Amino acid sequence: MKHSLYIIILGGLTFLLAACGKPAAQVPTQYSQLEEQVNIYPDYTDVVVPPNIAPLNFIVHDSLADAFVAQLQGNGVELLASAGKDGVIQMDMAEWKKLLAACKGADITVTVFAKRGEKWYSFKPYTLTVAEEPVDAFLSYRLIEPGYELYRQLGIYQRNLTNWDVHTIYENNREFDNKTNHCINCHNYRSNSSADMMFHVRSNHGGTVIVQNGKAHKVQMKDSTIITAGVYPSWHPTENLIAYSTNKTGQAFHVYHDEKIEVMDESSDLLLYDVNKNEVCHIMRTRDDLETFPCWAPDGKKLYYCNANVSSLLNPAFEDSTRTQQLMIQYDSIYYNMMSVTFDPKTRQFGEPQMEVEVASKRKSISVPRVSPDGRYVLYTQGDYGQFHIWHKSADLWVKDLQTDSCYILTEVNSKEAESFHSWSSNGRWMVFASRRMDGNYSRAFLAYFDKNGRAHKAFVIPQEDPEMNVLLLKSFNVPELTKDSVTISTADIAKCIYETEAENAKYIPNDATFRHQGPKADGVTGASPKRK
Repeated sequence: MKHSLYIIILGGLTFLLAACGKPAAQVPTQYSQLEEQVNIYPDYTDVVVPPNIAPLNFIVHDSLADAFVAQLQGNGVELLASAGKDGVIQMDMAEWKKLLAACKGADITVTVFAKRGEKWYSFKPYTLTVAEEPVDAFLSYRLIEPGYELYRQLGIYQRNLTNWDVHTIYENNREFDNKTNHCINCHNYRSNSSADMMFHVRSNHGGTVIVQNGKAHKVQMKDSTIITAGVYPSWHPTENLIAYSTNKTGQAFHVYHDEKIEVMDESSDLLLYDVNKNEVCHIMRTRDDLETFPCWAPDGKKLYYCNANVSSLLNPAFEDSTRTQQLMIQYDSIYYNMMSVTFDPKTRQFGEPQMEVEVASKRKSISVPRVSPDGRYVLYTQGDYGQFHIWHKSADLWVKDLQTDSCYILTEVNSKEAESFHSWSSNGRWMVFASRRMDGNYSRAFLAYFDKNGRAHKAFVIPQEDPEMNVLLLKSFNVPELTKDSVTISTADIAKCIYETEAENAKYIPNDATFRHQGPKADGVTGASPKRK
């Protein structure tokens, strides 16, 4: 009992001390107006925010001050929050939600006051604009160490963006164990709903985990004609089909380079997997064209993907065994264009490859096309070379307007660091993407508003209850995906599927009238010669 009493008393003292170091949340009666902008972390100044987002807690950086008050006002509603010398402003959830509801479609004025010595000062106010359209409430992502040399301590998580709740979808292991060591990646959902989801398990207990109707099963896509198991998935919006690329990937570490890691495909093709029949076939199987990152249009009648032709980089005088070395030394001369093929869901026939965005002639390269839910825009990453842009500082977000056939850079959301792995909200008004802009090493998940005129607005990092988490978390956010609903299958059920079941082998369907290869044959392997739209 004495021990318990001691803890309670100590806890109370800690609370009292914290309370003593934090001033009351009230606007000072007398203060001087400063001409300088407030320096807050993260930068939430002058951004458009969803009407259902969690509080944008922040840290005020002012070494001269030892107390702060933040005043948020809009449409007759006021929210006050205070901080001590640490400058950490944490807002009450209920009051924040009340303010957002009152200001939907309007502005919130934020004024920060700082106490320097015995005097209070007011920084220039900034604005939060509350959009009419909400963001999908749930964000799934993988937390991974930037170098990912080992498979341990990987996890896929789902955050409720309207509050601070985080759900663990699956974690592999907390400590290195070679017997259970495995990688998890490529989580994906159908049409922004977790009712249909999947992710890959690599190495031990490997396979593709598919979850439907609240149950998980594991499959394996293997055939002598398939390079490796499928990656970079895209669920068909109406048919129970998933498009994958299958890639032979190499990873290299730079010695003298700001971009620490280079990931390159030696070869890659496109696959189509029938979930109901557990059958897999090639969409394209080529020798010198590298096809990757498939993505269905929202009506399911067109498949977008990226393609690089590397025939000019390969010396025919050398054996195929040197292909990896030939491409690796020319890694910065591999350029991907955006392509598409039509698809008939009834007959499952694919059309001829068409050029959507040609950038290779400009020595640029495209990755990860994602079509907006209304079918009008394709969001993609464009960099100087290659297709794995997570370390490429040149990587920026672009869109193609399919209605006007124009392409333009989203200047408002880009930075000097890499932007990569993006997705849309179900209403098409929000995009989420991974960016290393905060420190150049760790990627964080950023949101940006995309208005009805096709204009993107200033991006902001997803809020955290403790804003210092973005400094302290030594993991990168990877593959952010927005969904309208939460994952309901338990972590234990997924673990049971991975550890206690064998992957069922998918039946390979060779080239036929249903799934046919594209293009002319070359050395017994079909090739794709795209036509310009």
